[in-house]
Amino acid sequence: MAGVGHKSHGKSHDMGLHAEQLAGRTQQRFFSAAEEENFTYPWAYEVDFDKTAEFDAEEMDSSAINLKIRELMQSGHGTITVKNPRAKHGVGVGILNRLNLKFEGSLGYFGCGLVDGPNIHISGRVGWSCAENMMAGKVVIDKNAGSTFGAAIRGGDLVCRGDVGSRTGIDQKGGTIIVGGRTGAFSGFMMQRGRMIICGDASKNLGDSMYDGTIYVGGQVEDLGVDCVPGEMNDTELKWLKTKLGMYGIEPACGIENLKKFVSGKQLWNYDNLEPAEKKLVL
Repeated sequence: MAGVGHKSHGKSHDMGLHAEQLAGRTQQRFFSAAEEENFTYPWAYEVDFDKTAEFDAEEMDSSAINLKIRELMQSGHGTITVKNPRAKHGVGVGILNRLNLKFEGSLGYFGCGLVDGPNIHISGRVGWSCAENMMAGKVVIDKNAGSTFGAAIRGGDLVCRGDVGSRTGIDQKGGTIIVGGRTGAFSGFMMQRGRMIICGDASKNLGDSMYDGTIYVGGQVEDLGVDCVPGEMNDTELKWLKTKLGMYGIEPACGIENLKKFVSGKQLWNYDNLEPAEKKLVL
């Protein structure tokens, strides 16, 4: 990464992403709507996306479903369909491989967590903490999602076409979370990096205690959390938003150009150094 730490006029600079003060190794953020750059593990299975398989999970428990997915990957299947998952918990987790995976039905809590690389489509709903600690790839849910959607996500695209519960993107560290409908209270809580796009309304305490990152909202915001403030949209962001939402055929009712932007006010960055009276003002 030549030039890291030096002044540049790239897209990330245009979007004001180089004002942060980070200790240790410089960590710059670069925008690519498609995010096609994916790393693979040296021990990952060699799969062929044209080699397809499907199985019925109605009578299987979560462990058996996950084991079956791995067995099919090991045999080279790159496109796998799981029928009747019946909202079982902890399904589709820990997949560190390129894979096209489809669930025909709903998943329970902690579905598709700890994944790095697969493209996953869920035709139903998901419970709490879907795609927790996701590293890379895509997870798309056709219906609604529970609370802590995308907790601590680090990369990739996590998309829910419906509504989601509270604390969406809690401790988000990267990647993009897209919600086609509404989100609950404390969405973006302690957000550190990444982007969140809420096409509908946002409930109380949006972006509470967020350290960095960006939240876009198309509907009404009930109120902002501590240290979350309105930001100004620029042309580079608008272009990125159109490209990213266009990938999934999603558009807020207000129009992409009318999305509202929210960022960190950065008043909590040096919280320990504030005087007691100043801390009261911040909180």
